[in-house]
Amino acid sequence: MAEGLIRARLAAEGRQDRVSVASAGTWADDARSATPNAVATMAERGIDIADHRSSEIDAAQLDSADLVLVMTGGHREAIAAEFPDARDKTRLLSSLAGREWDIADPVGGSLDDYRATADELLRLIDAGWAEIVGSFTAR
Repeated sequence: MAEGLIRARLAAEGRQDRVSVASAGTWADDARSATPNAVATMAERGIDIADHRSSEIDAAQLDSADLVLVMTGGHREAIAAEFPDARDKTRLLSSLAGREWDIADPVGGSLDDYRATADELLRLIDAGWAEIVGSFTAR
């Protein structure tokens, strides 16, 4: 959902051709579809993630990234342990709002759980937009 929200914001600002946004998991099963509740939640916001497929993060993705946003401290620790060179560009999404906390994964929850997570993601993306945009405009 975070990828969809960031892509939509970039498109609204006409920046979608200047940056690549990709979602990957630290323990993801490759090629799984987004959950029906994730697809429905994003569709309510006019964002189509029906074609999304999961992938596990790899060194090539991290090497090409300017900023890596993670949802939990466990994700950050896993990346730092397996890919130490990515440590300095890996941030908790919540840290963009000035504090750090883990974002709850709504998988297995209700549609309202997904909506609440999407609202939280949107607030954090809005709070950190200057930093997100700055990560690729500084190149």
